[in-house]
Amino acid sequence: MQGDPLLAALRQADPDRYLATLYLPQTLRAAAAPLYAFNAEVASIGQRVREPMAGEIRLQWWRDAIEAGDERNEHPTAAALNSAIRQFGFSRQSLLTLLDARVFDLYHDPMPDRATLEGYCGETSSCLLLLLALAAGGEAGADLADACGHGGVAQALAGLALRAGSLRAAGKCYLPGDMLAATGLTAAEWLGEPWDQRHERAVAAFVALAREHHARALAAIGDLAPQLRPVFLPLAPVPAYLSATLEAGPHLLQRVPEISPLRRQWLFARAAWGWFPAS
Repeated sequence: MQGDPLLAALRQADPDRYLATLYLPQTLRAAAAPLYAFNAEVASIGQRVREPMAGEIRLQWWRDAIEAGDERNEHPTAAALNSAIRQFGFSRQSLLTLLDARVFDLYHDPMPDRATLEGYCGETSSCLLLLLALAAGGEAGADLADACGHGGVAQALAGLALRAGSLRAAGKCYLPGDMLAATGLTAAEWLGEPWDQRHERAVAAFVALAREHHARALAAIGDLAPQLRPVFLPLAPVPAYLSATLEAGPHLLQRVPEISPLRRQWLFARAAWGWFPAS
């Protein structure tokens, strides 16, 4: 593990999934590291490019790399991912679908409704849990689908909630239009108007949706075989992130709520030892 370039890159790009990976059995860590490193790279494209076309080109590069399946690709993450696809049977189509979903990040179209938001979270986050769970020996079925589906949505929503202010500054609205309408806002008003009770209600509704998915994920995880539970360690900080989002109030629009590295490490350790105690 020490000196692993994929884990080193993951530690910088996605500290949560990095910490989760450290608690995995060695074989499963070999599956998770390239999968999560790939995800970290493509998830950051929307933040790194100024023009959507540049992002489209990068996403297409990844599509080509995955479809080619070249384990000798000069890009180390692409090579490692293709090796993992062969070794662990990751679905290439699921990874291609993830890339298609990431196109949304490149543009400034507002999230239209809850169903579209949940679909986006499922294709970008839930699919990672499912791929890893299958690699860990999980059998496709309702329990596994519920655990991965709801778990991934909860994890993605928590991340979007924390970054609501920075996304707003970038002119991007991930709060769904039907949820905003119910609180008296439009996407343009969310992006442009000063914080008031409407913004507070919208954030509270967004957090409530994440908590609903988190609770349903925990219930489904409890029905899975014990060897599959480490797959869901990325969910460990979700309740803390959602609480921090609410506690930030209007400051959410100025800064990302902080969770100290020590507390984050403790949350993962507690989850690894106690299998997701109630939030």
